[in-house]
Amino acid sequence: MKFIGIIPARYASTRFPGKPLAVLGGKTVIQRVYEQVAKVLNDVYVATDDKRIETAVLAFGGKVVMTASTHRSGTDRCQEAYTKIGQEFDVIINIQGDEPFIDRTQLEAIQDCFKDEQTDIATLVKPFSATDSWETLENVNTPKVVIRKDRTALYFSRSIVPFVRNVEPTEWLKQQPFYKHIGMYAYKASVLKELTQLPESLLERAESLEQLRWLENGYVIKVGISTMETIGIDTAEDLEKASLFLARQ
Repeated sequence: MKFIGIIPARYASTRFPGKPLAVLGGKTVIQRVYEQVAKVLNDVYVATDDKRIETAVLAFGGKVVMTASTHRSGTDRCQEAYTKIGQEFDVIINIQGDEPFIDRTQLEAIQDCFKDEQTDIATLVKPFSATDSWETLENVNTPKVVIRKDRTALYFSRSIVPFVRNVEPTEWLKQQPFYKHIGMYAYKASVLKELTQLPESLLERAESLEQLRWLENGYVIKVGISTMETIGIDTAEDLEKASLFLARQ
């Protein structure tokens, strides 16, 4: 199958304005993401609505597509970018522009999901560790995923799912596997167009998770499992943590 990677990147982040252009170890965050993806995929584009980001990407030799500023999600931005690129691919991989340490194995895992012909969409999860804290498990900013035996997604939630009955909550991680969602998606090209035309769903509105719209409409979301820890950059404090992580490497 033919894959293309698209990295949506907005300048106007509420918690960290301009974060794609924040400098991490001598390079911008968006350059680090781009270079990691380009190690695996031959075709990589940044999709942005800001000329400053476009200029920065062109400066390091990357490919970039200008898109509208009105998109509600990275999925919508990916669809416009894919249309403007004007080439045909089987699968579009949507990579978050604030994940500078995305690993080769993660991109390969999401590609492998499409070996199953029934896959419409793919995403990644990482198992929680039995030694993780209760606070880590219950963090609403870390969505949890329930997976079927065939490794398709059954449900995503900000709450802890499943509920482990007759076991003290502090012991749940020792009794039951839990999976945290890694926010990377891949879509068959025909499916991506359909997704952007779907109205907001009730479950999506309740949990503020767009993937629930896809499940409610019957799309098959295949799940790749990664053991790599990701470091997303949402705040200036996250950038400091990422700098320390890079220094240790």
